[in-house]
Amino acid sequence: MESVKPLENKRILVTGGTGSLGQTLVRRLLTGELGRPAKITVYSRDEAKQHYMRLDYMHRKAATDDVIYQNSQDLLSFRIGDVRDYAALTAALRDADVVFHAAALKQVPSCEYFPFEAVQTNIGGAANLVRAIRENDLNVEKVIGISTDKACKPINVMGMTKALQERVLIEANRDCARTSFMCVRYGNVIASRGSIVPLFVEQVQKGEGMTVTLAEMTRFLLSLDSAVDTVFEAVTKGKRGQTFVPKVPAANIVDLAKAIMGDKEIPITYTGIRPGEKVHEIMVSSCATPMISSRLCRLSTRHATTTSR
Repeated sequence: MESVKPLENKRILVTGGTGSLGQTLVRRLLTGELGRPAKITVYSRDEAKQHYMRLDYMHRKAATDDVIYQNSQDLLSFRIGDVRDYAALTAALRDADVVFHAAALKQVPSCEYFPFEAVQTNIGGAANLVRAIRENDLNVEKVIGISTDKACKPINVMGMTKALQERVLIEANRDCARTSFMCVRYGNVIASRGSIVPLFVEQVQKGEGMTVTLAEMTRFLLSLDSAVDTVFEAVTKGKRGQTFVPKVPAANIVDLAKAIMGDKEIPITYTGIRPGEKVHEIMVSSCATPMISSRLCRLSTRHATTTSR
């Protein structure tokens, strides 16, 4: 039977740990709500983001209401590396029990104009992770892949590469007997870097007008902490081969703009849909067979019940 505190004394690796989701995930891991880890390693290629993230944590008090932050320099470590680099990723994985794979190229326009870059990071990175575990017989217990609603019936490069990332990770359950691979798929994270909310806030502050692509456009919106809640649900309740999808209401982007606008009278300009965008995203395809719980769907694949050899 799995421990109530599944991450107690575990060595955790967070790829893409300096991103918006990665930083919130690390903060939550440090609270010890799933158990106090033995070590948390942030793995990313951006030394500047690592530097400022390290400073942020070093400047915190030794203890707060919800986290024992003693010896944070020992508990939290940073490692420069790219998921495209098989050797560097393998070295980082040797000291990991649980992996949160959040490294990705996630901006839709960037992926549209530089598609092979998205392929190398989103697909190649997942393939390197699986290969490293398989070929080196590593003792990684769980891998949680972070995906997106755009992977469901994808029409853009970002969604296509994330859909294939999901397949690469889930398929790995067949021949990595010691490791459980799962995925988490969610929508647009409010206030993450490059998202619509910071843009709207900036436009309201300038008062020069707000830009919306289409009046009818909708998106699934959730907070960073809600996204991490879904990730933690996979950690505590997930079985190999499952994909966790939160139940999130869709929001009309014009309504969102007006809510951020508040009492101000700011004109809205409609700019038209951008390359690779959908008018309405979907979380689960019509052919999926989800097991419904009160908070989320769990999508089981044909490999969900693969047994250990």
